[in-house]
Amino acid sequence: MIKALAPQERPREKLLAHGVASLSHAELLAIILRSGSHDESAIGLGQKVIQQLDHGLNSLSSVTVEELISLKGIGAAKACQILAAIELGKRVSQSEKPILGRIHSPSSVVSFFQKKLKHENKEMFIVVYLNTKHVITSYDVISIGSLNASIVHPREVFNKAIKKSAAGILLIHNHPSGYPDPSLEDKKITQRLKEAGELIGIQVVDHLIVCDQEYYSFKEMDQL
Repeated sequence: MIKALAPQERPREKLLAHGVASLSHAELLAIILRSGSHDESAIGLGQKVIQQLDHGLNSLSSVTVEELISLKGIGAAKACQILAAIELGKRVSQSEKPILGRIHSPSSVVSFFQKKLKHENKEMFIVVYLNTKHVITSYDVISIGSLNASIVHPREVFNKAIKKSAAGILLIHNHPSGYPDPSLEDKKITQRLKEAGELIGIQVVDHLIVCDQEYYSFKEMDQL
């Protein structure tokens, strides 16, 4: 039990003394859970949650109530506490505003959207609007789901770009698989939107495919 630990080793006391970054994953979960079960401490339960999920800590972003309750010692109340903490973390991450600066290279925006999209298990297609100096003015999520020509249509993409008086757009979508290499459909969509932009007079500056650690730039790869 946690009470049996030396005071400096207890999660809450450790956090107060050394900061939240000093805690292990299991200790952070222990604070969220608040208490253990008859057989295990809160830290033990935290370790069990991480160990029994398919991909460890990464699986927490998409874990369900049913999966958590299936673990011995985790009831509905504790499952709700964990899910609430996860959802709050996602909302904090997604509430960040993009850097409203000039785009000099893909890396200047990739890190922001990697953080925003890292927990998504569906493909999201985003359009970033740029002014004549390639400064970001705003962005919109155009579609959610597997990308295809019928979902990502030039009409939706450029209708908003025209209303926002954009001089150029940056296309961004994620690959939940973790592999940024473009599919044949990704290439078709990029070419279709590029051609539509040329007709309308709104330049497609780049199309970025982002994953947790990597990205693919159509412009950098001379595919745009």
